[in-house]
Amino acid sequence: MTTMAQETDVRRHELAGFLRSRRERITPEQVGLPHGRRRRTPGLRREEVAQLSAVGVTWYTWLEQARDIQVSPQVLDAIARALLLDASERTHLFALAGAADPAPGTPCPTVTPSLRKMLEQLEPFPACVQNSRYDILAYNRTYGRLLCDLDALPPEDRNCMILAFTNDDWRASVAELSDAKGMMAAKFRASMAGHLAEPAWKSLLARLEKSAEFREVWARHEVVGQAGRNKLIRNAHVGLLRLEHHNLWLGPSAGPRLITYVPLDAESRERLEKLQALALAEV
Repeated sequence: MTTMAQETDVRRHELAGFLRSRRERITPEQVGLPHGRRRRTPGLRREEVAQLSAVGVTWYTWLEQARDIQVSPQVLDAIARALLLDASERTHLFALAGAADPAPGTPCPTVTPSLRKMLEQLEPFPACVQNSRYDILAYNRTYGRLLCDLDALPPEDRNCMILAFTNDDWRASVAELSDAKGMMAAKFRASMAGHLAEPAWKSLLARLEKSAEFREVWARHEVVGQAGRNKLIRNAHVGLLRLEHHNLWLGPSAGPRLITYVPLDAESRERLEKLQALALAEV
């Protein structure tokens, strides 16, 4: 066996071991699958990973057995998403496979430098960029202090659905929390219809379903489209804010959007300016 062939063989076995280790650490609940009674395999089964990745069970089994097969970057991408790999793990996966990552861990292309500059220029009006899953992709300083201290949260918790059902500061800031929770769940269900099989959506839903409040509103099966509305926010630093919520779509209507909050009266405008000053003082 040539040196190159030996290296390729070693990499295939390393890849097989890596995939098995990542598969075994994930619970079915994390990706929206039922646990089942007779589960002897730790984590996910091979057929479940194949199902989530939309590849054949035999083919995926061969991959974990270090068989000499060809694997495309697109398939590796699907497997990385199914196994909920983080940026470092994803890079390792593609390195072992000797393939170029079709979607490397770079900043979201939706959030361009010019868009970030626009967010800054909108201050003191709070503004952010969200995707249809309610992930907060970028925000200006006023928005970062509007409902809670977003900078203090890890990126995986910067999701409006998670915050609305689990974060005490965020919940205390929403004056009409009960109505807001029902409306958000209905919008989330409508958005999720086109992403039912995607691991990231399943993982978020599994996390939300740990909340009894979410389970109660989710069971209603209500749906509603995205639309702007007036909101009352009790900011912990400057008091009550009367704001008008606007959506500006950055792509297809089910995709990312720029969200702005415009004050409805002079008092709210003054309080937003105070909030901006507080945020600037913390920099």
